[in-house]
Parts: sequence; structure tokens; C-alpha cells
Amino acid sequence: MKLRKVTAASAVVLALAVTATACGGDKKDDAGSSGSGSKVKIGIKYDQPGLGLKQPDGSFSGFDVDVATYVAKQLGYKPSQIEWVETKSADRENALQRGDVKFIVASYSITDERKQKVDFAGPYLLAHQDLLVKKDSKISKGTDLNGKKLCSVTGSTSAQNIHDSIAPKANLRNLPGYSECLAGLQSGAVDALTTDDSILAGYAAQDKYKGQFKLAGLKLSNENYGIGVKKGDSATVDKINKALEQMVSDKSWDKAVEKDFGAAGYKNEQAPKIGQIVK
Repeated sequence: MKLRKVTAASAVVLALAVTATACGGDKKDDAGSSGSGSKVKIGIKYDQPGLGLKQPDGSFSGFDVDVATYVAKQLGYKPSQIEWVETKSADRENALQRGDVKFIVASYSITDERKQKVDFAGPYLLAHQDLLVKKDSKISKGTDLNGKKLCSVTGSTSAQNIHDSIAPKANLRNLPGYSECLAGLQSGAVDALTTDDSILAGYAAQDKYKGQFKLAGLKLSNENYGIGVKKGDSATVDKINKALEQMVSDKSWDKAVEKDFGAAGYKNEQAPKIGQIVK
């Protein structure tokens, strides 16, 4: 009888120890820690050549992917520990609020409105809003869009910016993704596609579109790309900012820009300073 009591007590102690170990293991998913079984979920775009593109073999390429991979490494995660999650423009804030991802690197422009819902690290790239048009298009300035069909993706602010301040008579077409806008531009269903020049340059350089489109060369806005983090997670923001500073100082940033944008002839700005937003 006494032996049974000791055995039962030992079982309780063992169960508590296992539970404590399991609880401690949950912390492996926090930024800055890693382990053999830990993962970090990072939001990116899947359809943006030069920034975030899912390849036919299932791998991912682009500047956002390279930045995210570098940051993850500085936080303690190997590339094999990264789980890439597609985050479309309209769902980025929700993905962070739901906890679907730890952070988002997806051509995510820092705006006052978005800062009400999420926190940002960075910026890590300064882009400019531009237009992509057919090579023989007569559209050369923003006001030429009055009466024209202008395409952008749902959740993006680009088309609305032009409609509100440059071409109030432009007919807006909001589609789910840039691929749909490009198909419309190719067929003539829309007259122009607007978003950041970094995104447009990637599309224009693709083999299947090469020679068909051109950038209008307008700097209609300043787009400060930031890394989105769940609101209130200042610890992760600080860690990511330090990682970005390291990426610039060791020249990994310059190498990534050349690797991902060089073929498109993209004229990038210098790496922005952390916390410095260009209006």
C-alpha cells in the first residue's frame, strides 16, 4: 500500500515536469529564439516578381523574401524554419491581428492609417508610385488618366491616391491581384496599372511581358516599405530594426537589391534610415 502511494506521487511529479517542459517549449515560436522544432511564420506576397514570388518548384524569390530571410536569421531562425504565408494586400492587418504570422514583409507601405492597427519596423526600402502602361501608350502624366481605366489591387491605396489628388475622373478597377491587372492591361480592358515602381519593374522585366509594357517614370508618391508586426509587440519591432541596420551595414542590402532588381533596370533609392519616413 505504501509502495503504491509513492508510485502515484512520483507519477504526479513526472506529469508536472512534462507539462512544465511543454509550456516552456511554446516559447520557441517567439522572435529571437529558435530550436530544432521551432518555426516562424512570415507573410509575403506570392505574385510580385522581384519582391515576393512563388516559383513553379515551390521556392520563393524576391527582395522582400531576401529581407525576411535575413531578418529571420538575425532572430535565430534558419531558412528551413521559415514558413511562408501568402498575405494579400487586403488581409495584411487581419493576418497580424489573428496571429497567422509573426511579421509581414510584403511591399507594405507605412501609413498613419495602418499604424493605428499594426506596428512597423523599418522602413527598409523607399519606392515611388508609378504607372505601368503599354509600350505604345500616350499616357505620360497623371492627369492623362482622366477618363481612363486605372487598375490596382483591392486593399492597396495606389489607385485611390491618384483618383483623389491627380485624376478625379479616372475609372478605378480594383482586382484581387496584380496578375489580374496585368491580364487586363495586356488585353486592353484597362489602360494603366498603378502601384509602386519596384513592383511594376519586376513585372515589366518578366519574360512573358518583356517588351510589352513600360514605366511612365512618374514619382507620384513616396512609399516607405515597412515590416508589419502585431500592434503592441514592441520587442519584435526592436529586434527587426536591429537586424535591418545590420543588413545595411554589412552590404547584404545592396547585394539583395542588385540580385532582385538589377535585371529590370530599377533605379532604387539608397537604403532608408530606420525610423526615418520620407513624406
